Amino acid sequence: MESIQVALAENSYEISISPGNIEELGAKCRTLQLGQKVMVVSNPTVFGFYGERTIAALKQANFEVSYCELPDGEQYKTLRSIEHIHDLALENGLERSSTLVALGGGVIGDMTGFAAATWLRGINVVQVPTTLLAMVDSSIGGKTGVNHPKGKNLIGAFHQPRLVLTDPQVLATLPEREFRAGMAEVIKYAIIGDPQLFDRLEQANGLNQSDVDVELLSTILTRSARAKADVVSKDEHELTGLRATLNYGHTIGHAIESVTKYLVVNHGEAVGMGMVAAGQLAVKLGLWPRAEAQRQDAVIHRAGLSIELPLGIDLAQIIGTLKSDKKVKAGKGVFILPTQIGATKTIGYESANPDKCLVSDPLINQVLTAMLPIPST
Repeated sequence: MESIQVALAENSYEISISPGNIEELGAKCRTLQLGQKVMVVSNPTVFGFYGERTIAALKQANFEVSYCELPDGEQYKTLRSIEHIHDLALENGLERSSTLVALGGGVIGDMTGFAAATWLRGINVVQVPTTLLAMVDSSIGGKTGVNHPKGKNLIGAFHQPRLVLTDPQVLATLPEREFRAGMAEVIKYAIIGDPQLFDRLEQANGLNQSDVDVELLSTILTRSARAKADVVSKDEHELTGLRATLNYGHTIGHAIESVTKYLVVNHGEAVGMGMVAAGQLAVKLGLWPRAEAQRQDAVIHRAGLSIELPLGIDLAQIIGTLKSDKKVKAGKGVFILPTQIGATKTIGYESANPDKCLVSDPLINQVLTAMLPIPST
């Protein structure tokens, strides 16, 4: 069992990683002295696998438990879904001391966290991630929110969980595609600050779900969670710029998701493409050796992720979507670009400025054009 602390000035919490952890959920929540009423938020697929066990563990600890079911998919990550959670919170009498439990992947975790942040001006939330991506990334750090039609995660709030409870055994029911999505975030951590993790991934016999053994999975979960916890502890609200490094691959990745209406690629697949693009931007700006970019792309490819853009995607729409990125201020944005495996640099983005030291629209277009798939004849 691994216990990792997210050390904050206020509201510190534990990331607990252990096989069979779902059975311990009620007991761990009871030690946190949470209120009596708990509402579990999940989707039909995840709840079908783990809902009864989750509710039983909470009831065994004498919590009064209700349930909220949301549709499965990024396209449902909207204010309408938040309203549904709020409606059931009212119906079940959730109070300021009550708790929402997010049982699911990143979409469920983000929505449940945002609903908790906004119900009665903030109630408790406990994250029980059931995907690799949520375990290593989205369940940690308190970023919550929903999508706007013009961009991903434009509506949200910082709201730290009281507990993140990870049970690696639930990954047994995770579809292969979702496992690949999580590997994109793992590779991100390796590139931005953990060259030892990158070496481990590069030397592994394989990075597909069936190739990752218990020892490698434990390394992936603990090193990624520690990396996220360390960054969040030092820069909880993205005030110093350190936490922005976690956005490596996400700037273009989010734009790809938005342009394809969240129906063509999932988050991890888009981040994989975003890392390839960011790596090529770094090469063209003279920040990163081409050989290291090729090493990154090889690991991304070995994890089963595409290093090409979706067929038929509109590059102009991708570039246009970058203007509404959350990090853009007064028309100027930033890109996180690698300088070596294990280190990054923040580079300015001015869409119309072709300065050789900045990321610009023409440079982005050049990189994205090279990533277009060659149509089959």
